[in-house]
Amino acid sequence: MATYHGRVRDAFRENGAFRDVLAFTAHQWSSQPARLGIIMTAVLAATLADLLTPLYMGLLVDAVAGGASAEQTAWDVALSAFFTLMALALAALVMRQVAYIGIIDLTLKMMPNIASDTFRRVQRLSADWHANSFSGSTVRKITRGTSALGLLNDTILDALFPSLIMLIGSTVLLGWYWPVMGLMTACGSLVYIGLPIALSLGYVAPAASLANRWDTKLGGALADAISCNAVVKGFGAEQREEERLAKVIAKWRHRTRRTWVRGTINGTVQGITLLALRAAAIGYSLLLWSDGQATPGDIAFVLTSFFVLQGYLRDVGMHVRNVQRSVNDMEELVEIQNQPLDVADRPEAKPIRITKGRIQFENVHFHYSNHPLPLYSDLSVSIMAGERVGLVGPSGSGKTTFVKLIQRLYDVNGGRILIDGQDISKGTQASLRSQIATVQQEPILFHRSLAENIAYGRPGASHAEIEEAAKLASAHEFIARLPKGYGTLVGERGMKLSGGERQRVAIARAFLVNAPILILDEATSSLDSESEALIQKAMERLMAGRTTLVIAHRLATVRALDRLLVFDRSRIVEEGDHGTLIRLDGGIYRRLFERQALQLTEGLVANA
Repeated sequence: MATYHGRVRDAFRENGAFRDVLAFTAHQWSSQPARLGIIMTAVLAATLADLLTPLYMGLLVDAVAGGASAEQTAWDVALSAFFTLMALALAALVMRQVAYIGIIDLTLKMMPNIASDTFRRVQRLSADWHANSFSGSTVRKITRGTSALGLLNDTILDALFPSLIMLIGSTVLLGWYWPVMGLMTACGSLVYIGLPIALSLGYVAPAASLANRWDTKLGGALADAISCNAVVKGFGAEQREEERLAKVIAKWRHRTRRTWVRGTINGTVQGITLLALRAAAIGYSLLLWSDGQATPGDIAFVLTSFFVLQGYLRDVGMHVRNVQRSVNDMEELVEIQNQPLDVADRPEAKPIRITKGRIQFENVHFHYSNHPLPLYSDLSVSIMAGERVGLVGPSGSGKTTFVKLIQRLYDVNGGRILIDGQDISKGTQASLRSQIATVQQEPILFHRSLAENIAYGRPGASHAEIEEAAKLASAHEFIARLPKGYGTLVGERGMKLSGGERQRVAIARAFLVNAPILILDEATSSLDSESEALIQKAMERLMAGRTTLVIAHRLATVRALDRLLVFDRSRIVEEGDHGTLIRLDGGIYRRLFERQALQLTEGLVANA
């Protein structure tokens, strides 16, 4: 019973997926109404030409059977039917070519638009969404869904639409001459079409959807292992990763086989139905002939009509399966398109202009969407323009979230955050973040040249400006030693560089942006002692006149800052400069500082 209810739930969910994907596709079609109109007109004309072919075939047979070629009337009828058949065949050929070109243009217009729109959406989804999603899986969803669009367009416009026209036309035409024949054709065709649709939706589609999800997991597992290959090699874990991937592949194989087997069963059922329909049509035609109710031309008309109709309907099951497969392949792409933006610009949002860099938190309430308890409750704090502020405290105390809220990577649940008196929730995100320079603890670089990475915040920067920023970050020396200098490609995520080199490139990028607000997330943590001393001096120059927030894990890096905010359990429990906080008996900052000083002393003794 549980299995049955599970299949019912899958069927309902799949029906919803069909509606969502088909509605999404129809919306994409609506952006090209003229081209879509030309395609449908051409398909309609080609199908009507095929529909009328059996009628003139019957006239030709009657003309041939009714008299010798010397009889002028029969000859005229036969020639007329012959030339009409040729004209219909030529018209169908030309119209199909028009339809094919139209579908190609329609699809090639839609695919780049969908890929671009989805990429744009992914770029703007929340930091949480990206943290919980494999990049490889996301790429797989987009590429698989975009590729499936071509098959869906072909199937609907060039297969199912003309099949529907042929079914209706043949039913009407046959019913006009023999109502019973028309009724039999209509009922048999509806069963023939309805059965594979029902099987596809309720039997094949749930299995296909699950198989696709394992296909996505397979892509994610591959990307995860390949992108972390340095770690795999470091622990000699190649065999373990291969075994882990083998388990995912085995699950994918099982799910995919079940989908393919169900599709084969669906095709067999369709073949049996077609055989029964064929036997009924031919048998009834012979009965009409034996009773003298049909001429040889009528029999030729009926048989040709049936075989033309059969030609259209023979592959309907395959077309339905193609639609089902395309919908399953596009399902996750449409889910991305329908994914709400946790942080979105307001319709009336205008660019923010930061000149001084004063930051104010006014009664801010915030909690993560998947966490029932608030992280901040009624948090108020003011950071003056040009002030250098350190954020210290135990891990998980709220330091990183504090700077993420300033960047508006999340929206607050209550209160507001002001920069230079401007509510950041009312401005555009791009304008806000372009005026905040950030150096992360784990720097991420693009697989592009060093010059492009340094100039990422200012794409129009000159080479001299790029070089000056690199010098300030103590990066110029190692870059100059590289064979291609600033044109050197850094590898995926900068893996061709050492950790310290990546960090210095990221710092150079922040120098070049020259933003009024600077965020440093333990920016010198990956540097050796000599480079760290150089960078600390450079940063002091960079901080001058700029509002600077430093997330500090090593408290020695924040001793010279103007003010320290000490976080504990998402509250600011202490604030002041280093000298003030170190004198607080029982203070959190003093305890953290003494612990780090003791660890440093023990390390020096151990190395002595």
